[in-house]
Amino acid sequence: MDHTFLTVRPATITDLGSLVELRAHLLDGTSASYSSRTPDDAMRWRAAYRAWLTSRLSESDCVQILAAEHRESGQVLGCATAIIDQRAPATGCLNGLSGWVQSVVVEPQWRNRGIARQLMQHLLRWFANRGVGTVVLQSTEEAGALYQALGFTVSGERLLIRQEAQA
Repeated sequence: MDHTFLTVRPATITDLGSLVELRAHLLDGTSASYSSRTPDDAMRWRAAYRAWLTSRLSESDCVQILAAEHRESGQVLGCATAIIDQRAPATGCLNGLSGWVQSVVVEPQWRNRGIARQLMQHLLRWFANRGVGTVVLQSTEEAGALYQALGFTVSGERLLIRQEAQA
């Protein structure tokens, strides 16, 4: 597939608005457990996400936020986030470094053109360069085939979530 129209790069503070709007495709109006249920929910996660991005875009070696930018227009077409956690060592993860991928999102009109694959390949190289051998993600049904093609397997483990109501 021709990817000459695309540049994958670290996101910057000037991408803040685009990153929030891209993530809204995941967090607003879906049936996922993490989706906002009301306009107030949406407003709160957006403000919290903006603050989180602002603090992570410039200083964190344990967080990588990528933007996929159209070379001609400069439009941010997609994004992806990688986070490194320090966990207790386990088989397959003796150094305790565990990667988490989240918010892999591509603008709907640009999907199925290899953008998410490119974002993921960059994140997987970033993890590998930091000694992270185990990477985990939660996927939508639509994206499952992409992740499996990149070497991810369904774990068979149950993902349990406990969320406390926040004031």
